[in-house]
Amino acid sequence: MDLCGKTKPHMIYKNTEEIVGRKTCSSTGCLKANIGNIIMEKDKILERWAEYIHELFDDNRKHDYNVMKRNFAGPPIMKDEVRAAIRKMKAGKATGPGGVAVEMIEALEEYGVEKLTSLLNEIYDTGEIPTDISRSVFFALPKKPGGTECELHRTISLMSHVTKILLRVVMMRIRSKIKPEIADEQYGFVEGKGTTNAYIHCAR
Repeated sequence: MDLCGKTKPHMIYKNTEEIVGRKTCSSTGCLKANIGNIIMEKDKILERWAEYIHELFDDNRKHDYNVMKRNFAGPPIMKDEVRAAIRKMKAGKATGPGGVAVEMIEALEEYGVEKLTSLLNEIYDTGEIPTDISRSVFFALPKKPGGTECELHRTISLMSHVTKILLRVVMMRIRSKIKPEIADEQYGFVEGKGTTNAYIHCAR
């Protein structure tokens, strides 16, 4: 307990990994193409990753454009919603291409909230997200050493913190609409409740 109190948890995990002899996964510098051959040129590796990401996130579902044309306009985003979204953001997280961290937004205090609310309302009304905050940077983390297939990597994306705040505002609005429709018996995937709570409730 004293060790945990004086040392950061991730350092304890790292030291434990070194003691037991586990090695951190690292990239091999080469990748297997979709036809099975190994590629080592940087430009071809980037092309393969772009191809894989496109396949991974491609949406082949049929869309009903008549539904999409309907007016789904909601009430304007309020400053209180932006403040709540900022409070829920975790500090110390990597920024996306924009390089604007949530700590910078917090440092601007009320001025930042006002400007951010104005920007988010413009995005919300027009449905158009500026290019500099709509882009994401993808990183591929190998699941095990020596993996050359794209599928043996875990892809994570870094997006703009401004975009995260917008998504959190939308998510909070959706939750406020869905929550009254969820039965009291529902414990899984409900904020503030879990299956452990259900077990305790049944044991009473």
